[in-house]
Amino acid sequence: SMAAEDFELTRMEAAKAAATTFVQKQPATVQIGVVAFSDGGLAVQAPTDDQGAVLAAINRLAPNRATSIGAGLAAALESIFQPDNQANLQYSDLTPQAPATPTPVPPGTFAPAVIVLLSDGENNARPDPLQVAQAAADYGVRIYTIGVGSAAGTELTVNGFTVFTQLNEELLQQMAAVTQGQYYN
Repeated sequence: SMAAEDFELTRMEAAKAAATTFVQKQPATVQIGVVAFSDGGLAVQAPTDDQGAVLAAINRLAPNRATSIGAGLAAALESIFQPDNQANLQYSDLTPQAPATPTPVPPGTFAPAVIVLLSDGENNARPDPLQVAQAAADYGVRIYTIGVGSAAGTELTVNGFTVFTQLNEELLQQMAAVTQGQYYN
């Protein structure tokens, strides 16, 4: 769905442009990691204050297969809480698992880390993104969601099939709300 052309650019190119602007506006001391997700989640750049490395990782992103927002969030949580685990940087077709269930804390209390999710909110693979968002909330990590796409939607041709795709603001708003983050369109 991120290949859809709701904008002048594809959704993916719009998300990459927004992510690039976000990174460039951060102080040099802020560590940023990049997680890609399709039918699984993969940390493609461990958290670092090297903006060049982060921007290069963003530039390499491309639409691919299914969409598991939950697997992407789980990979982000794993990067936050196990940053020295180099296994995160290795390719695997296994779905990442959310870290062990923590003792819940008030949402947003783990101030050193937030997740910024740029997505059209279309999810068609497990795990349930709301369950992983709840795990993030239990760790005290806020999720800020940024909707990319139009609520009116558009048609997209994938492997010879025409598919209707549209922005799922409700899911993105719910993920932000459960973690006391915020949703932006």
